[in-house]
Amino acid sequence: MSRFFIALLPPQEIQDYANQIKQHFADRYASRGAQNSPPHITLQPPFEWANTDLPSLEKCLRDFASEQESVPITLSGYGAFAPRVIFINVVRSLELLTLQSDLIAYLESNLGIVDKVSKTRPFAPHMTVAFRDLTPQNFKAGWSEFEQRELHFELTAHSLTLLLHDGKQWSVKSDFPLKSKLLIIRTPRVKPCMHFSSLYPHRLFTIS
Repeated sequence: MSRFFIALLPPQEIQDYANQIKQHFADRYASRGAQNSPPHITLQPPFEWANTDLPSLEKCLRDFASEQESVPITLSGYGAFAPRVIFINVVRSLELLTLQSDLIAYLESNLGIVDKVSKTRPFAPHMTVAFRDLTPQNFKAGWSEFEQRELHFELTAHSLTLLLHDGKQWSVKSDFPLKSKLLIIRTPRVKPCMHFSSLYPHRLFTIS
């Protein structure tokens, strides 16, 4: 048995940006848990699945994805699940909420995959940058730093991603295209990043 989860991954430029924020929390607030997976928006929380039956899981996801439209996504500012988690906020669009609810229902109906906790609370899409190893004191300091920080990205997700846990961290196992294979990022207002430019001086940007 292995552990998997299903998510939407942003394009590499946004992953790079989110990873810089994660590194900032690791360096300044000793929170490294979020670095155990690539930046993502979870659709189906972690579940266990037999390695010998992986082809049936992948076929199910491939069949589902092939019938879904690409999903526009907006990242706007930061949010928090006090007192342990800080994240990049994902706008709860109808398209994203529908994709997630349809996926959950499809997996339950076809494979019997059920996350009991998710069924008791509404879907709250987010992209974690500081995780449960953030102490209450460091959460307060980190949230004070990021609560009012501006951030705005618009993108379109064109694939679902299955991630696998190897015992230490999560990595991409498979991608399943929706009705388009490309990821498009629109960045209408770009200015140099002043906070993290020492890490990647030629590539960094923020949008405000």
